[in-house]
Amino acid sequence: MAQRFTGRTAVITGGVSGIGAGIARRLAAEGATLSLWDRDSAGLAKAGNHHAVALDVTDSAAVAQAAADTAKALGRIDILVTSAGVTGPNHPTWDYPVDAWDKVIDINLKGVFYCCRAVVPSMQANGYGRIVNIASIAGKEGNPNASAYSASKAGVIGLTKSLGKELAATEIRVNCVTPAAVKTPLFSQMTPQQIDWMLSKIPIARFGEIDEVASLVLWLASEECSFSTGAVFDISGGRATY
Repeated sequence: MAQRFTGRTAVITGGVSGIGAGIARRLAAEGATLSLWDRDSAGLAKAGNHHAVALDVTDSAAVAQAAADTAKALGRIDILVTSAGVTGPNHPTWDYPVDAWDKVIDINLKGVFYCCRAVVPSMQANGYGRIVNIASIAGKEGNPNASAYSASKAGVIGLTKSLGKELAATEIRVNCVTPAAVKTPLFSQMTPQQIDWMLSKIPIARFGEIDEVASLVLWLASEECSFSTGAVFDISGGRATY
């Protein structure tokens, strides 16, 4: 396999399970040095010989410290993939618990903001960077009974577009991907009715595979992605309508 990432360092949040773990595995296979940021300490301990930070991405001070420690340990941060996320419960908006709403927004949106904010100065200092935020097709189209998740992922899209424009004159590229449903441990947070509804919206008539998302993310994280920034890349099995 081509070693596109030899000499590059990559931070992956939520890097010990699901999409994040798949991306981490592929990056390592292509030569990247990894730093896995995850709140799952036990998972980090089993994740192999990588730099690791046990981290709650909703803690802005802890994220800033993680970025400083990672840059010191690895010498630089070239790539950030923000994969940490939760789905939250399924309720109509008028019945959505406020504490659950806050948790979803804190992890899925504020956590991405904190991570981007923390690593950009290191990328600017080194004159290079690739940021790939994991959003969702729900952020473009809105899933019923998942208003917090949909709103958080719409926020990630808006953040990506803003940051991409702010850094467009540099060698830092910022993009996001919007998968339709991909079967990961997050499915355990959803009702069977919600899962069936998501499948019914995918014209290809199956869920996405983690490795399919990882393939797209790796291109966006590579030097080959040189003329796209602030952009949204669908990987939705035909579900996306715009």
